[in-house]
Amino acid sequence: MALTVRLPVIGVVRTTYQELETTPIQASLNRAGHGTIEIAEPYRDGLEGLADFGYAWLLSWLDRPRDPGGDAPMRQVPFLLRRQRRTMGIFATRGPRRVNPIGLSLIQVLEVTGQAVMFAGVDLLDGTPVIDLKPYVTRFDRPPGNPPCGWFDQLTIGDGTTPEQLARPESAT
Repeated sequence: MALTVRLPVIGVVRTTYQELETTPIQASLNRAGHGTIEIAEPYRDGLEGLADFGYAWLLSWLDRPRDPGGDAPMRQVPFLLRRQRRTMGIFATRGPRRVNPIGLSLIQVLEVTGQAVMFAGVDLLDGTPVIDLKPYVTRFDRPPGNPPCGWFDQLTIGDGTTPEQLARPESAT
């Protein structure tokens, strides 16, 4: 089952973050952080109507892995379980080291111009390639009730949390 898929890059993210360890781990934990998606010329017509949405799913290619080379292990220690040194299967994590390093960020759409999207909720490095944008539609995207979220339900995570902070001893955070 060795199928290769070619994905065009539709744009690039512009943020103030340059280092993985100091970049917030989830967009929802950094709503105060603002960024811009510069859309490549052939895809700009695709922005029509996006300004009418409050949120969008940003799919990106995480092109600067923390541990370059080699395949992503199927069991890893997620950022949020670093102190416990607890492993999880890759498909039960949201970390960037994946079989296909596709990032998924729920961003708040602030403004859409003819060539860019300004947004809140930054969890990406400056220059990260964008592979798609899809509008967030509450009726389709929010499941009913309060579904279980596995090991995430056992954690308290502060706004702006970074991998660097999670690597510190507990008394330092």
